[in-house]
Amino acid sequence: MTNSLAITSDALHDLGDSLSLGMAWGLEQYSEKGATRQFTYGYRRLSLLAALINTIVLIAGSLIILSYAIPRVINPEQTNATGILLFAIVGIGVNGYAALRVSKGRSMNEKVITWHLLEDVIGWVAILIVGIVLLVKDLYILDPILSIIITLYVLYNVLINLKKTLLLFLQGVPSDIDMDKVELALQSIDKVISSHHTHIWSLDGSDNVLTTHLIVEPTISRDEIKTVKSEVRSIAQNLSVKHATVDLEFDEDSCII
Repeated sequence: MTNSLAITSDALHDLGDSLSLGMAWGLEQYSEKGATRQFTYGYRRLSLLAALINTIVLIAGSLIILSYAIPRVINPEQTNATGILLFAIVGIGVNGYAALRVSKGRSMNEKVITWHLLEDVIGWVAILIVGIVLLVKDLYILDPILSIIITLYVLYNVLINLKKTLLLFLQGVPSDIDMDKVELALQSIDKVISSHHTHIWSLDGSDNVLTTHLIVEPTISRDEIKTVKSEVRSIAQNLSVKHATVDLEFDEDSCII
């Protein structure tokens, strides 16, 4: 209808988004299920799986867009400026409303979805501007150039999200947590001599897990053990830890694993 590569690219992008977001929604709902005997942490990491799949879909779509846009820069084609404006207005309205609804989410999956929608809004705003320019001047090369700019911008940010998602899959320490500070906080607890085997990872980008072994003084009392665990619980809450496992030991030789 418009012969606009930018709009065709966004249509392909939105089609991929619709499929992947539908799957993400389904996995997000399923991830809310409680723990089972087989999945003792529950299904929160399904949300992370959806984030990875969405990211891969977006990268593939961006590469397809570039393969069409680059030849169009060499041989620009005429486009329908009025049609471009109408599609851009609809695109801004629909994607803007969806982005607003999803932006309140906390999980990595929801963050990736929000980015999907926001980048679409940005793309449609740029298309709107190009449509206005084409109403007054026949600069048809703007269409493929805009498509390339948007795609490269999207691809750059998606690769950053992919890096974060892979870090979570590999059970790396969340980027906002300083392990050295955590170790110091644990070792500063009264009656704690030292700590080892301290691990922190995230289930889905928002719910974290902490495990640690603390060597305590041999003379520690039962009430003091409760105090130590309470302080560890306080440290864990500041790290968005939903599951914390603390093993209290009296010397290094008593550590089994």
